[in-house]
Amino acid sequence: MRSRFVTSPGKRLPGGAHARDGGVNFSLFSRHATAVSLVLYEEATSAEPLAVIDLDPDINRTFFFWHVFVHGATPGLYYTWRVDGPYDPARGLRFDPKRELLDPWAREVSDVLWDREANRRHGATAIRGRIVEPDGYDWEGDEPLKRPLEDTIIYELHVRGFTRHPSSGVAAPGTFRGLIEKIPYLKSLGITDVELLPVMAFDRQDVPPGAAARGNVNYWGYSPYGFFAPHPHYAAGESARNEFRDLVKALHRAGIGVILDVVLNHTAEGGADGPVISFKGFGNEFFYHLDPADRSRYRDFTGCGNTVNANHPLVARFLLNCLEYWVREMHVDGFRLDLASVLARGEDGEPMYHAPVLWSMEFSDALARARLIAEAWDAAGLYQVGDFPGYRWLEWNGQYRDTIRRFLRGEPGLLGDVATRLTGSSDLYGKNGRRPTNSINFVTCHDGFTLHDLVSYDRKHNEANGEDNRDGGNHDFSWNSGVEGETDDPAILRLRDQRARNFIAVLLLSQGIPMLLAGDERLRTQRGNNNAYCQDNEVSWIDWTASSRSDAMLRFVREMIALRKRHPSLKRTRFIDPRATGRGSIRWYGETLEPPRWNDPGARVLCFTLAGCADGEPALHVMMNMEDGARELPLPDGEWSRLVDTSRPPPDDILTPAEARPHPEPTYTLSGRAVAVFEGPSPA
Repeated sequence: MRSRFVTSPGKRLPGGAHARDGGVNFSLFSRHATAVSLVLYEEATSAEPLAVIDLDPDINRTFFFWHVFVHGATPGLYYTWRVDGPYDPARGLRFDPKRELLDPWAREVSDVLWDREANRRHGATAIRGRIVEPDGYDWEGDEPLKRPLEDTIIYELHVRGFTRHPSSGVAAPGTFRGLIEKIPYLKSLGITDVELLPVMAFDRQDVPPGAAARGNVNYWGYSPYGFFAPHPHYAAGESARNEFRDLVKALHRAGIGVILDVVLNHTAEGGADGPVISFKGFGNEFFYHLDPADRSRYRDFTGCGNTVNANHPLVARFLLNCLEYWVREMHVDGFRLDLASVLARGEDGEPMYHAPVLWSMEFSDALARARLIAEAWDAAGLYQVGDFPGYRWLEWNGQYRDTIRRFLRGEPGLLGDVATRLTGSSDLYGKNGRRPTNSINFVTCHDGFTLHDLVSYDRKHNEANGEDNRDGGNHDFSWNSGVEGETDDPAILRLRDQRARNFIAVLLLSQGIPMLLAGDERLRTQRGNNNAYCQDNEVSWIDWTASSRSDAMLRFVREMIALRKRHPSLKRTRFIDPRATGRGSIRWYGETLEPPRWNDPGARVLCFTLAGCADGEPALHVMMNMEDGARELPLPDGEWSRLVDTSRPPPDDILTPAEARPHPEPTYTLSGRAVAVFEGPSPA
């Protein structure tokens, strides 16, 4: 096809498609390409190209960048690349000039013609990039928030699932715009930051055959193909890029930060039998970890078929530029890196403490104020919780989750470990200059049971996923409270609600940064599914229908967040010295006012007094009784007012300081499997 466009050589940097006066500059990197063509389309659905522009290697190539300036090309056009070169999988080379490839730097994408299976079988169909306008978005003075780290309370949510349910009452359910409509709810809850499950463009069709046969899709989004493009299905209109910016701007106006869950460890292209979307077609040999004995095989440290070769110089630069782009041009406040330990692996696949890509992120000026959160493990056994490369990286603290779950389901002999987790996990973060705020504390997240299901199921129930219940974890440390699954038994329901309140209370009383799972404050259930990655339906969507149970839990969570915010002693930036007395000190007790029996294998009662650390801040006294029966527990000397008793029926389960009254007795009878919190008088 002869192009109607006039071209000139163009420039190699920056990569991708960038509109300039009079046209658009396109650039792509490919080390071994022998021929490159740019394919332009008028629409996302156009069956035939508007133009195919063949690049001249003598004019349109600089080093290994292929580039061209297309005069007359305009924003709104769609485009792909065709790249020719050697097809030699044993050397890691998989060039195929018949395939159309997505630009890895595309700012917007369309998958309306995408068919994963057709692409995998014979190369048909492609995801297209869309040329965006020169950046004139009106941020109206918006900047990323600069909240002190210790004040952070994270709320993990799924953009689509948050408003997709018919009960959400929003005008554009399941989209960035729909989430904007729920910002007043987020603000009233009291959280400070949302952590959005993947919003980078991902392949909804990337699911195992059993899930696909049931009509399931990749719902969570951990299957990326467009690292610079917002997911097109989260847009209510044409521009996902600007709608995402509208969301960020609106959240910032409400004082809420935006953290993105990003997947830099693998892509939607899968292994040797997966589709060719982008990276495989122009740089397979360097972009992925390949088996050195046979480079047709992909090394899989992620459990997803391939692994991004993150410490290759070009790939490291690409990933760093990706995060910097989302901060500079999309104004996000931070990132949570999925399976982040993959990025600590060198080109040989072995762990590197001085992994260039991670240290580049740590030292980046653009990321200096961004939250950097690591899921500090991978699927191949590398576990780095407490020792992730770098110093300012925060970590999802899996040990916190497991210890608190075990203790609150009634396992004995954990007092020492529980105390360590409650005070910021000094055994993990007290070395090398780290702080309690390096620990992201959580008891539930998207991966696993919801809070409701954690207290309602002993076993996972993932049959709807189409994998014969083999998928999902088998170590949830849950307890069904006496009956598996749904029940009308009022005694069981009371116990479940009480235990759910225990988890929220302990989480928000712990040093470190708490993270809540969206919907837990409403007792959202996934019907026992602990791996709802493919459930884009009512299993995963938040049901906004109010009930007495959901309303009571919502109130409890709001008031616990407010309690945490009132007490600087719960937001320490340094570890508490266990030998200290006076301001900011902590004292531990068992069932008496003597120190706990730390080594007692049967002990299930732990209490502590935390002195205020700010002027006028009252002390807190916390009781945790995980025995089956009630215990009469002494209070330290002084006047104490009960704020929380998770065993009491709402609204007496949590009181505001104005509602609380001094407890008249020197002891307090705390029911079994309950948590109580008392506040002392403000110091003079």
